[in-house]
Amino acid sequence: MAGQDTLGHDSSVHKAEVDRFGRLGAQWWDPEGPMRALHKLNPVRVAYLRELLARHIPLDGRARDWRAALPLQGLSILDIGCGAGILSEPLARLGALLTSIDPSVRNIEIAKGHAARANLVIDYRCMTAKALADGGSTFDAVLAMEVIEHVRHLPGFLQQAAKMVRPGGMLVAATLNRTLKSFALAILCAEYVLHWVPQGTHDWNHFVTPQRLAAGLRAAGLHVTGKTGVVYDIVARKWRLSHDTDVNYMLAAIRAKEENRTGTQ
Repeated sequence: MAGQDTLGHDSSVHKAEVDRFGRLGAQWWDPEGPMRALHKLNPVRVAYLRELLARHIPLDGRARDWRAALPLQGLSILDIGCGAGILSEPLARLGALLTSIDPSVRNIEIAKGHAARANLVIDYRCMTAKALADGGSTFDAVLAMEVIEHVRHLPGFLQQAAKMVRPGGMLVAATLNRTLKSFALAILCAEYVLHWVPQGTHDWNHFVTPQRLAAGLRAAGLHVTGKTGVVYDIVARKWRLSHDTDVNYMLAAIRAKEENRTGTQ
């Protein structure tokens, strides 16, 4: 589990949340275990990011083909709160250069071991977004997927995450809306009725409306370019994109190309 020295002085990190996810250990990779909802959600997240990032960020000045075998070839991506690498691994298989961070020592240990067995090269680091941002690192794309609702101080977190987006680069965030519908479905139903996720995984008070998230991204110097909802299709038994943002949604934001900023990974 993450210790206080790992968390440093990052006020946005919720230690209890870090410890909770760190205790999952190898169960992160069990498709029928505590993270089964995330495993089911992963295909729609990967498909969305594959097309979005390939269309937005060119390769050597040329447009990418998002349908190609390696549509994210050479794209530097930061995966904040990567857990055990459920999202990082498929993005690496699409050609992206992943730097994946998590404040939980145990999560990073599990992630490194799983990637090694899969022969994937992913730069896993046990650290916070603040620590990485303070070091001047920048990336083509910064991801904060299913992390926002576990952050203690949202404005500060968004400032640090946005700081690491290169000029012309993109930040993508996925989280839960703060509505009565999200309380009913994401907490009461998912945690206590269907047991898709362990009880206590989410706190409705930490859910964030798209309006608040967009305002935070704009305050951090980014321009919001897209919003989409994600819903569970009961008939098809899988997640899909939707206009309905009442529960799950994703926002994309870019940093202007003309900004003169420098940084290294």
